[in-house]
Amino acid sequence: GGHPGWSVPAGSWAWGLGASGGWVSFSEVAVVAPYRGKTALMFRIVNKKRNEIVEMEAKVLLARRKRGGEATDRDFITLKLERDRVVFFPLAWTIVHPIDDASPLNTCSPDDLRALDAELLILLNGFDETFSQTVHTRSSYKVDEIVWGATFRNMFNPLDPDGTVSVDIRKLHEVDRAS
Repeated sequence: GGHPGWSVPAGSWAWGLGASGGWVSFSEVAVVAPYRGKTALMFRIVNKKRNEIVEMEAKVLLARRKRGGEATDRDFITLKLERDRVVFFPLAWTIVHPIDDASPLNTCSPDDLRALDAELLILLNGFDETFSQTVHTRSSYKVDEIVWGATFRNMFNPLDPDGTVSVDIRKLHEVDRAS
């Protein structure tokens, strides 16, 4: 089972490759904020290329030290996403993990996550129709890059007169912290 694109060779979790695979930008922080009557963990990505990226998939893993384990013993838990794939990669996509009873983040405070040396690992896969090739990139958020009680600012520009939708990529990282 599983998607062939997700096989990650052991020992190749060399994260911190910078925030971009060249075709996508990640928000500098993830947020934990109210969402549809619940709480959710969210981050957002922007399509930097004019290319059509299709069949885009996202996978988010919570990596943490095993309870009672050695520092090098890690658990990798897949976080359930509200949507883990889109047929067309839009200009911007906010990826949402609802924090419900089944979520491993359900009872976690930032201090809990810090104590477990937790990190969010992000894997993205898509198909670039312009070059007929699969594209993938990855990123991660450490505990200090997750802002609790903040929301992302709107980054969509007012519609152009011809109806074109655009985003202000400079606002990708902007959050409003709850007072």
